[in-house]
Amino acid sequence: MEAGALGKTYKNGEVIVRQGDTGDSMYVIQDGLAEVVAEKDGREVRLRTLGKGEFVGEMAVFERETRSATVRAVGDVRALTVDRRSLLKKIQEDPTLAFRIVETMSRRVRSLTEEVALLKGKANDGTGPQSG
Repeated sequence: MEAGALGKTYKNGEVIVRQGDTGDSMYVIQDGLAEVVAEKDGREVRLRTLGKGEFVGEMAVFERETRSATVRAVGDVRALTVDRRSLLKKIQEDPTLAFRIVETMSRRVRSLTEEVALLKGKANDGTGPQSG
C-alpha cells in the first residue's frame, strides 16, 4: 500500500461494511481483496471476492437501505469511500461511469438469478436442502 494514497486501509479481517447497517456510500477497492459474505440463520455464505477497481455498496447510494451483506478485508485492502453527492458529481463529469455501475449491477443480478434457479431446481427435484 502506497503512503499518502487516497482511501482508507483496512487490515486483514477488518469489516468495511456490515450487513444490517444503514449505509449511504459505496466503496471502490483500490488495492487488495475483499470478501462479500451474507449471514443467514447464523451461518456465513461467501458471495464473491472483490479486487482492484471493483466496487461494493452501490445499492446503499441509490436506496439508502440497510446493507445486504458484510464486506471485509482479505489481507490489507485500500478502499475509497464514495458518498451520493460525490458519485453524482463524478457521473456528471463522466456519464459512462453510470453505465459501468449499471452494467456491474446487471451482471450481479444475472448471476444471482442463475443461482436461485439452480437452487430451486435442486429443491424441486429432491436433491436440494428444501427436499424431504
